[in-house]
Amino acid sequence: MSADDDGPDDEGPLPDEPIVLPITDELDLHTFAPRDVPSVVTDYLDECRVRGILLVRIVHGRGKGVQRAVVQKVLRTNPYVESFADAPPASGGWGATLVTLRRGDV
Repeated sequence: MSADDDGPDDEGPLPDEPIVLPITDELDLHTFAPRDVPSVVTDYLDECRVRGILLVRIVHGRGKGVQRAVVQKVLRTNPYVESFADAPPASGGWGATLVTLRRGDV
């Protein structure tokens, strides 16, 4: 440890600390571990709905399509999702999914 090293705080949040995300109409999943994606998507969409954000773009990347499949499986089982589709080419194409959430209670 050098004199400039303040210890573990320099390495970012601890693994068990929650990550606070700003809630907007876009969720980029690139920084999340694949095992966390289902819960992150579900929790994020819940918060969007509470805040009245009913159109959300989820960026999962193109790759082999594994992350896209996981996201779309979560969306198919979420009662608050009215519809979803691949984003148009200018908004990420099949590397992003556009989600429309239902208004009010289900």
